[in-house]
Amino acid sequence: MSAGPAHPISCHPVLTAMSARPYPAVMGILNVTPDSFSDGGQFDAPERALAQARRMIAEGADILDIGAESTRPYGSRPISADEEWLRLAPVLADVVALGTPVSIDSMKAAVVAKALATGAAIANDVWGLQRDPDMARVVAEHDVPVVVMHNRDDVDGGIDIVDDIKRFFDRTLAIAAKAGIARQNLVLDPGIGFGKTPQQSMIALARLRELESFGLPVLVGASRKKFISTVVPSEPQQRRRGSIAAHLLSAQRGATIIRAHDVAETVQALRVAACIEEQT
Repeated sequence: MSAGPAHPISCHPVLTAMSARPYPAVMGILNVTPDSFSDGGQFDAPERALAQARRMIAEGADILDIGAESTRPYGSRPISADEEWLRLAPVLADVVALGTPVSIDSMKAAVVAKALATGAAIANDVWGLQRDPDMARVVAEHDVPVVVMHNRDDVDGGIDIVDDIKRFFDRTLAIAAKAGIARQNLVLDPGIGFGKTPQQSMIALARLRELESFGLPVLVGASRKKFISTVVPSEPQQRRRGSIAAHLLSAQRGATIIRAHDVAETVQALRVAACIEEQT
């Protein structure tokens, strides 16, 4: 197992220690939503969300990614920035106080700004700075890492999806540079399951090494995604093993951060694979 990218990457100090290890960092998913595709409603009460955050830290999470709006690519209900913040406000400061870096998963600049002011250390934008025109400015002003995810409004099974991802990131990097975001603050996410057919999601994973040309950290979030069920029919909660398979292959292909629901299993798989590789 190759434990990371073949070429040196540049990254924000918050991420430096994580990227130097022989296995990817793990970002634990904390959805304080009633309607997320896999765990909607499980952690929308503040006390349950805080307990889950503590559990993921104990299981080895390096980052906690908290989101209050479902961004699943099918059937989600858009909400206002005010409603999103009302879901986050009762729990965010307490999660930050646990001491593990917190990422705010939101496509709204106003929500990201409030979360960063509350102590979140990373922004996670599922539209890669290309949806909310204020997002790049907010990230630049706070000088924090930002995960920029590839996304599409429409699925087109006839395109070269990796070429589309690269061109999307070219646009994102141009927006970031214009706003004054340091290049080392960017983390690329190919957006598994977003704006892609199941096959295109698998192609993006298989060709993940092609993103090394950007010289930036790469995050992969294949956890419980629908493409797994096209290989072995399964509901989201039954896709843990397929998720781990996808994440191990992603680590082999240079991923530096893995975003996962099942933290303990993912941490164990990544660390054991890396330890075995070190014996060769």
